[in-house]
Order: sequence, then C-alpha cells, then structure tokens
Amino acid sequence: MHISISDRPPEAEGVRVVHAALDAGMTLIDTADVYCLDHTDIGHNERLISGALRTWSGPRENILVATKGGLTRPDGRWDRDARPSHLRAACEASLKALGVEQIALYQLHAPDPAVTLEDSVGTLADLQREGKIRWVGLSNVSVPEIRQAETIVPVVAVQNRLNPWFREALTGGLVKYCGERGIGFLAYSPTGGGRLTKKIPAHPVLGEIGRRLGATPHAVCLAWVLAQGPSVVVIPSARRVEHARDSASAAGLVLAAGDLEAVTRAVFDRS
Repeated sequence: MHISISDRPPEAEGVRVVHAALDAGMTLIDTADVYCLDHTDIGHNERLISGALRTWSGPRENILVATKGGLTRPDGRWDRDARPSHLRAACEASLKALGVEQIALYQLHAPDPAVTLEDSVGTLADLQREGKIRWVGLSNVSVPEIRQAETIVPVVAVQNRLNPWFREALTGGLVKYCGERGIGFLAYSPTGGGRLTKKIPAHPVLGEIGRRLGATPHAVCLAWVLAQGPSVVVIPSARRVEHARDSASAAGLVLAAGDLEAVTRAVFDRS
C-alpha cells in the first residue's frame, strides 16, 4: 500500500520493493483499487503490482494476488461505497488494472452502512459465478457479519487489523472463529501502522527478544502476530527494499512461549 499512497517512492523503487518481497519468498500480495492518492489515481497499486510481476524473473504462477473493492477516494478521502453497481464496476476496473481474466481473491473492503451486507456480498457471489473472481473474502468485519456472509457465499479469507496495540480481533473472537472455520485471517497493520510502527525500534520487550534471537524488533512483532492463530497471515506494508526483506524474515522466526507471553503482557502505548 505505502508504495502507492502519499509519500510514495518513485515507481521504479516500488517495483524493486515488490521484487524484493517476492525474492524473499512471499507468495501473497494484497492490494486494493483505492491504494492510490485520490479518485484520479484509482488502481495505481494494482497497476504497479501487475507491472512488477511481469518483470519478475521468478515463478509467477506461485503468486496469489488479492485485491479489494468497496471504498472510494474522493479528493483523497477514504469513503465507503459497497453498492452492487460500484462493486461490479470496481471489479471490472481491477481486472483491467491487474491484467488478468480472473481475480484470485476479491475482498469486500468494508461493509457500507448505506447498503445491506446481503446486497454487497451477493454481488461478489454473482461475480464469482460469472468467473470474474475465484475466491471471496471480507475485510473490516465482525464475527456476526462473517456468519451472515457465509449464508450467501463461501468466505475463504477475512482481513482485519491485528497488532500488539490493537487486539480486538483476538478479544472479539474473530481470529478464533476464522481458525475454527478454516478461514484465512489476513492481519493488516501488523506492526501498528503509521506513528505506532515508528515506536517499534525503541520498544524494550521487542528489542530484548530481537537482540537475543538475532532479529529486528519489527520481525519479532510480526512473529508475535503470526503466532496468534493457525490461520493468521501477516500482510505488512513496505516502502523500502530492506523493509520488505525484514518482514519476510519473520516467517522463519519462532518465538518461545515465554517470549510470546512477554510481548502479550508488555505495555504498548498508543499515545
């Protein structure tokens, strides 16, 4: 996301970041039509990823690209629009931006209070039947909303926030529900996001564990999120090549029970 929104790097550097993530072994790329500057820039991240995949020398058939629809960016704002007509137009635009005939995983970016969930999810079910998307996912949802969507279409992934600062996906039972149902839980903002991510290098508990294991505090944070459930997948963002490589290293970092408990009990100040 951060290679397409404000303060984004030059496009060539963004492509290098994607290549670095893929070279490090990442096989899931999550994007969205609204990862861009504003309404005049819709699809920027999707187009960048499509171009990066075309120029990558690795096995592209092993890479799953997931995207989302249901938000808009009028003058740079983040607004919701999950009307069937918008979702259908957004899906068609994403197919074009990604340069594919079928989107592997298409996610409702967020429920729209002005539209019934049945109408929004029903549109994704229609798009799946038409062959435009392979799998359906949800984002920014509650357990009752997942249950409601499951009466309409199989849900294979849920993307919600999870990090040491914000644990509502744990306390609200969402991660547990996804694990029990075999639904992939895609943890966004796994290092806090924005100014919270900048707090990680100085965090005493993450730093101590990282020094002992030969890992960065950032990787320790990601490893803690990964350990929260068998279906949890982290989707960290990166603006720089070294950040992408460091995030990938967390996949091989296994925290002992004592270290997991230390992070769980640590104070993570949001101020």
